[in-house]
Amino acid sequence: MTETLLDIAMMHSDTLLARAKEGDQAAQGKLVQLWYKRIYNFGYKFFMDHDMAMEVSQKTFISMCRSLPSLQDNARFKSWLYKIAVNYCREEARKRKGNRSLSFDVVWNREAEDSPAWETSSQRFDNPERQLQQAELSDVLQQALRELNEEQREVVIMKEYEGLKFREIAEVLNISENTVKSRMYYGLDGLRKILERKNINKDTIGYEL
Repeated sequence: MTETLLDIAMMHSDTLLARAKEGDQAAQGKLVQLWYKRIYNFGYKFFMDHDMAMEVSQKTFISMCRSLPSLQDNARFKSWLYKIAVNYCREEARKRKGNRSLSFDVVWNREAEDSPAWETSSQRFDNPERQLQQAELSDVLQQALRELNEEQREVVIMKEYEGLKFREIAEVLNISENTVKSRMYYGLDGLRKILERKNINKDTIGYEL
């Protein structure tokens, strides 16, 4: 996977984190600048709502600045930050249960590890009819995701959208890697069965879950 500027920056962030943990507001602001887009995107993917994503992002970074001194292992900053974001997303989801939706197509991370091949294939962009078909598929996937339980949906989003490794997801959710893999397996299996009920298979989407 090609390294992003953010990945490169975070490789050299030990000094930045040390300064931020000591209360250096400039360093804290730099951390927010480096991570805001990813946390906002995570919140947006979770709720498909700009205002909710903004609210979750604001709460996440306020909590980050306040809690940084408690972070003992700088190498785990990424999973620690996502854990804060996930907790706020869960909190808001409980308040608005059943009122939000997700879309695979709108927010797909093309660089995510193990991304489904059909999303990055040239076929997706070959003609208007194909694009319409994929837009319709996105709506079906959106509905299918809503039928998964929250635990499975969280793992699918973090793995397929955010490109987090199983180890990182385990740290975020405070569960074992085997549990993460199990939720991923059952989540994808659940999506497959839901799509089968809608008569959608690898022949119609060009990819098998």
